[in-house]
Parts: sequence; C-alpha cells; structure tokens
Amino acid sequence: MELLLPELDRRKTQTAVEAALEKYRIYKTIAFEEREVMVTASYTERFHGPTNVTGDSTARTAIYNVDVQRARQAYCDTIDFIVSRLSEKERVLVCERYLKDDDVFDYKVYNHVFDPPVSKDTYTKIRTRAFYKMALALSDRGLINVEPLSVSRKSRQKLGKDERKFIL
Repeated sequence: MELLLPELDRRKTQTAVEAALEKYRIYKTIAFEEREVMVTASYTERFHGPTNVTGDSTARTAIYNVDVQRARQAYCDTIDFIVSRLSEKERVLVCERYLKDDDVFDYKVYNHVFDPPVSKDTYTKIRTRAFYKMALALSDRGLINVEPLSVSRKSRQKLGKDERKFIL
C-alpha cells in the first residue's frame, strides 16, 4: 500500500495556516468574556401566548461560558501540540513569527532569531515545509479543509516550469 500525500498550492496553504495561527494568537491574547445572567426583572411590556416553551437563561449562560472557554482551550492545545511536533528550525520559525507578537516580521526572524542567521530563500523553504506539515495535521483534526488547497493534475500540467516551483 502506497501512501500519497496531496500536492498543495503554496500560497493557499500559507493563507489557511496563517489564519489558523492568527486565531490561536487571538485566543491567547484576548481574554474570554463570560456572559452574565440578568436577574433583575424587566419592566418592558411583553405579549405572551401559550407557546409551551420554557427557557432557562441561567443554564444557557452557564453552558455557553463553559463550552466556549473549553473549545478555545482545546484549539490552543491542538495548535501547541502540532507545533511541538515540527522540527527544531520549523518550530522556532513558527513560534517566533506567528505565535508571539504581532509586530514580528520575517526579516527579523531569519536575521536575528536563527543562530546562525539564514538566507531569505532558506527561511522560505523552512516555512514552506512547516506549513505543509501543519496543513496536513490541521486537516487531520478537522480544523482546515485541504480540498481547496490541493492542486489538481490538470492545473499542474497547465503551469509552466517557473510557476511549478510555488507548489509544495
């Protein structure tokens, strides 16, 4: 049995993985605001009919507060696990560039973070490999869809030699 890995469009893959990492960064930096239950009586006029539906706003609020917070934590744990499975250089690149601050740029990472510094082309190769691995891992966990990212055989044949190098 031969395992065939999908060929992914580099730019679409980079966009999808960067969106997942941005969501992670937002979840980590912005505190979760819990909803509160309104316990005071409302003095607005309401016209009710016999709907036979009961509502428990306290239960809905409690469920929301627990479920959303748990989902955010599970998402962050999943991204942390996926990043931890990358090679050392890939992990350093993803952590320093995408998981920490917003104002970190590529040139800062490949000139100042890597020891010794690497060239722009080497940095791009490392990032491309890391994003490919992360896209497959995120796809396995159902966080992104790989189908729109994959390159069909017909579209690959239409590409010239210069354009093929942008495909993973």
